[in-house]
Amino acid sequence: MKFLGNVALLASLVSAASMGKRASPLDIQIEQVGNSGLKATITNTGAEDLKVLKTGTILDSAPVEKVQVFQGSNKVDFQGIRLRLASTGFGEEAFQTIPAGQAVEVSFDAAELHDLATSGAYDFVANGVLSYAAADSTDIAGSVPYSSNTVTATVDGAEAAKARTAFMNKRTAVQSDCTGSKGTATRNAVSNCRTLAAAASSAALSNSAKVNEYFKSTSVGSQVASVFAKVVSECGSTTSGVSRTYCSDVYGACSSNVLAYTLPSGSYIVNCPLYFSALPAVSGTCHAQDQATTTIHETTHLTQIKGTQDLGYGYAAATSLTSSRALNNADSYALFANAIRVGC
Repeated sequence: MKFLGNVALLASLVSAASMGKRASPLDIQIEQVGNSGLKATITNTGAEDLKVLKTGTILDSAPVEKVQVFQGSNKVDFQGIRLRLASTGFGEEAFQTIPAGQAVEVSFDAAELHDLATSGAYDFVANGVLSYAAADSTDIAGSVPYSSNTVTATVDGAEAAKARTAFMNKRTAVQSDCTGSKGTATRNAVSNCRTLAAAASSAALSNSAKVNEYFKSTSVGSQVASVFAKVVSECGSTTSGVSRTYCSDVYGACSSNVLAYTLPSGSYIVNCPLYFSALPAVSGTCHAQDQATTTIHETTHLTQIKGTQDLGYGYAAATSLTSSRALNNADSYALFANAIRVGC
């Protein structure tokens, strides 16, 4: 990991099983606007106002994954950022209230975060979950699933490429500012990442019960070990590797509760201010967040390591995933590494 200078949170939210039992009050309709632009209309069809978390969702202004894009049967890679959030301490600005029976609209350009340079027909769909809090609180109380209509649109590849280039040119110039206490903390986190990942890689080959707990199969230990071995290599140096780590907010995404984020397509990781102020270097508590496992979480997002997604945040949600989804979930690796170190 070249030292220059994830949402693992919500998990405490709700398990996939409990989400499946709840009827969603959200209706989301998307439509094409212009060449590659999309507008999403999010309607609260329930009888009560819904105060939903914006950070890391379709409501976020940051370059997070808002829609999935397909060309034929092939999924077009998402090339934006993956966040990791702190699980508590949200501010009011992190939420948006959708009154009962009313709708909010958000617009974005899919070409900014997906390579649509090949002209032709694309399918766009939005699905996921929105976490919510009570009207007088900022504590996550649960989450509701949503799934939109599918829009099939013909895209002019040349125009889409221009949109992506214009977006990339808006980025803040990268500054190598991991100095002082931030530099020390980041170097220590990389070192601890290597130590925890090495132990996790070994355990994945010998502790089938623990592999089954976090990855829902006793036969995937070698796959888990292989991912951790790549993490060990990446965290083995602060001067070389496939990625760069920054302490400056390259993408302007260090909003409330964002600990760190990764741009897999650009092979860089950003540690946000909260990473340094809210996390211990290494935690001795089961399923807790710390700098070392946050670095592991973000490192697995890198395309060259595993290219994981955020499919289940925290222990409850992560251990409710199927085996194939757990193997592609960043927090499953962070939680496993924590469990091996602490002895959960």
